[in-house]
Amino acid sequence: MLNMPTVLFDSPVRGFSNVTDRDAYAMEQSSGANHYDRLQVVVRTAKGSWITDNSGKRYLDCLAAYSAANLGHHHPKVVNAIMKALAGNYASVISNVVYTDPLALFLSKTAGFVPQLGPRFGSNGNKVMPKNGGVESVETAIKMARYYGWKRKNIPDGKQEIIVFDNNFHGRMITVISFSSKPKYREGFGPLTPGFVSVEFGNLDAVKTAITKNTCGILVEPMQGEGGMNIPPPGFLKGLRKIADDNDLLLMLDEIQVGLGRTGKNFCFEHENIVPDGLILGKALSGGLIPLSVFVTNAKLMDIAFNKGSDGSTFGGYPLACVAGVAALEVLQEEQLAKESEIKGKKLKQVIMKIADQSKHVKEVRGKGLFIGIEVENKDAMMFCRKLLDLGIIVNDSHGHTIRISPPLNISNDETDFLIKGLEKVFLS
Repeated sequence: MLNMPTVLFDSPVRGFSNVTDRDAYAMEQSSGANHYDRLQVVVRTAKGSWITDNSGKRYLDCLAAYSAANLGHHHPKVVNAIMKALAGNYASVISNVVYTDPLALFLSKTAGFVPQLGPRFGSNGNKVMPKNGGVESVETAIKMARYYGWKRKNIPDGKQEIIVFDNNFHGRMITVISFSSKPKYREGFGPLTPGFVSVEFGNLDAVKTAITKNTCGILVEPMQGEGGMNIPPPGFLKGLRKIADDNDLLLMLDEIQVGLGRTGKNFCFEHENIVPDGLILGKALSGGLIPLSVFVTNAKLMDIAFNKGSDGSTFGGYPLACVAGVAALEVLQEEQLAKESEIKGKKLKQVIMKIADQSKHVKEVRGKGLFIGIEVENKDAMMFCRKLLDLGIIVNDSHGHTIRISPPLNISNDETDFLIKGLEKVFLS
């Protein structure tokens, strides 16, 4: 029943409305902020690894909303959990002046799903701060590091510094764009927030050189997505862990795009067998259906920085989001999606590298799990993305020069074959 066309405006339509594609384009142009460079397709429905337009044409979604749809679109377990919450009247936003059991269960589930963070501060368990979009949790991590620097390292308030990395992407709020490498993210939005020192991604010597008496933390993506699908050299995270320990810094990892199974592990930091002091998760945390993000840290650290009134969010951790979050984490575990990503990603990358060896268009292939980048010689990745769109495959560029391949983690073998055939047509013709 849920997959049948819905009757709206006295006529059957696919998806939400009977607005034409042309009208949808026009309404966005006239009524929306034109801040995205979109591919020319209006999505009407989405299920599993596929999205569908108004004509019924299906497209294999190999972008998965930048890892938000790791579980595939409308995973039945998450959908059913949300529908039950709505029907059972326990989905609505509730004031934080009282407790709710969905929040309690989500916090407990998330804290236990993440390995013990900040072990040098003791085995105190983890605590979780829920928010909405990922950038909110990035700013929560920044607050954590700054407070630690002030309270425990005696850095004068306002002088705290955090080391970040060139070509980073942590969101587009004012504080975060203040240390972005992309001029278009910063220009005209000043005054920008001080307190950040950016160094070359993957360069441990640059990190050591950047440390001063005011340094309180290191904020890093274990692998960069928006920055060009960049994979750091082996030992980079281990090196950061040692530097942080030696200098009493908080090591905070942004795994919004690369966590929750995307790179073949539940968490990207597991590839180097280290644990951070703080972890930022989002996107796939709710199965891609409701905005939900978290900052997770050692319970002792969370209690140092945050007390009554020092932080808050009306919709952060509201019941419906928490219901979706519990279900999504259960799917990740029950379906062993990290393992699926490791196996399928390894096979897919091997095939893509064979295509690259025969193609004059490919400069390099890099990635782990189902987080794969194809850097093109002409630096115009979007040109190839549009060619793949014509073949029924949705991808996008990363940093202009690299095609991002990041399908749902439960993509089938037949769907992977469809993707491979498309790549062969585009790169070998």
